[in-house]
Amino acid sequence: MQILGIDIGGTGIKGAPVETENGLLLSERYRIPTPDGAKPAPVAEVVAELARQFDWHAPIGCGFPAVIRDGVAETAANINQKWIGTNVAQLFSDATQCPVYVVNDADAAGLAEVTFGAGRGVRGVILMITIGTGLGSALFIDGKLVPNTELGHIEVDCDEAELIASDIVRKEQDLSWKKWAKRLDKYLCTLENLFSPDLIIVGGGAVKKQDQFLPLLTLNTRIIPALLGNDAGIVGAAMAAHRKLV
Repeated sequence: MQILGIDIGGTGIKGAPVETENGLLLSERYRIPTPDGAKPAPVAEVVAELARQFDWHAPIGCGFPAVIRDGVAETAANINQKWIGTNVAQLFSDATQCPVYVVNDADAAGLAEVTFGAGRGVRGVILMITIGTGLGSALFIDGKLVPNTELGHIEVDCDEAELIASDIVRKEQDLSWKKWAKRLDKYLCTLENLFSPDLIIVGGGAVKKQDQFLPLLTLNTRIIPALLGNDAGIVGAAMAAHRKLV
């Protein structure tokens, strides 16, 4: 099935048609900067512009940075507070005149990696952590998603994890890779102790520099970088929509 996958991020909103049978993008992804303030109406217009870019009149899957339940955003940690209580799926459906299915953005990336990427064929507990503006998480047990875990908001040494160990914090505080990796390591070790995962996959923008920090981590759990890169959120959003339709 061909579904338009859209990944909404803090700095950019990108999408492409996806063949959900193999996870391949059917054209180059198209990216539009996230509107200043990222309020619902301007973001919905960008989603509509992406649909027009591909002349799309079929189902759309969208990864969104919030806890999503039945299409409604219940949190807004890294987006405008006006999203809380908004029926994101309905808003985007009205804007695009297409059926839209919305899923947490890290869950979307995890779905793609578990199905087509670094976690393919791995049984047991898989934890994916996306490292970017915040810290996203996706938890899988024998391939089944436990949705909306939002583990970037747990406390580590009395601080919210993503406020000390996200990639944007590394940049804003001009941390060395060694100092930042120590923070990330403490966070990941906390998750290791909580979930005893069989595999941890790290994704997000920071993975482009994986050689700078992965060798510095001390976990016992096998930890590997995501394979699908910036396409993971797009592919996973399309897959989530496909699962709702079949």
